[in-house]
Amino acid sequence: MGADRSYAYGAAAGLLGDLLLGDPRRGHPVAAFGRAAGAVERLLWRDHRGWGALHTAVCAGGAVALGAVAERAVRRSPAASVALTAAATWAVVGGTSLAREAGAIGRALRDGDVEAARARLPHLCGRDPQALDADGIARAVVESVAENTSDAVVGALVWGAVGGVPGLLGFRAVNTLDAMVGHRSPRFLRYGWASARLDDAAGWPGARLTAVLAALAGPDPRGAVRAWRADAGRHPSPNAGPVEASFAGALGVRLGGTLSYGGRVEHRPVLNGAAGRPVAVTDIDRAVRLSRRVGLLALGVTAGARLLWKGRGK
Repeated sequence: MGADRSYAYGAAAGLLGDLLLGDPRRGHPVAAFGRAAGAVERLLWRDHRGWGALHTAVCAGGAVALGAVAERAVRRSPAASVALTAAATWAVVGGTSLAREAGAIGRALRDGDVEAARARLPHLCGRDPQALDADGIARAVVESVAENTSDAVVGALVWGAVGGVPGLLGFRAVNTLDAMVGHRSPRFLRYGWASARLDDAAGWPGARLTAVLAALAGPDPRGAVRAWRADAGRHPSPNAGPVEASFAGALGVRLGGTLSYGGRVEHRPVLNGAAGRPVAVTDIDRAVRLSRRVGLLALGVTAGARLLWKGRGK
């Protein structure tokens, strides 16, 4: 069995493991990486871009190196290679946890328990829940499902197809670093600059693939493409823009608008404003189903592309 087939089988097994098991409640490898990255930050932090770049290089480079060493150690055993890829894929994708959190908030909103939905929202995104009513919470959930479909599933599969286990671990490391230090708080405005820019670059291909697959898998492909072309470039994030616009058009809803993060109010452009309707609670389940379809399609596309590309090189 070649390395490309081992990767394809392992990635499929890892995604299936995520679908069946989700994330562990304790001892998640990404949480362990986060603790290690936090320790490096405490050691290196200076209010300077250069020190932040060193932090990014140490943490992301360490994850890639770990993946390379592990992959090299099992290269002579096809079964071990499949098992390693499956474990790495399961560790870095988070589609099931995303769906569970979104579903829990949706159930609370359907039961009329807005306070429970507000209490649960920080598990999914960084919005200020007290500033949101039921419709605002539903919109925040749909936007988070769209963005995290790219960040937590498709982007990892893209880089896994490109770089194998080192690509899987490296992408998740970069994405985790951005969540930890890449935001524009006074402490991380300069220190987190490198992590934020690297995350933008690493997320670029996965975001475009997510937008394409959302258009193909959604109930309104033309609406998805129209919203993507018209509105994605107006979004402040180069990667969230295409993904959220495509989801908005595919689902026939409006996303974006006024948001509140950590007491800071942002006025973002409305996505699919001309053709969409306000988000309803029922759209949460629709977004989750679309996210699932996109993740499965992404597995087929990325694994198939790796097989074809490697086959051409032989």
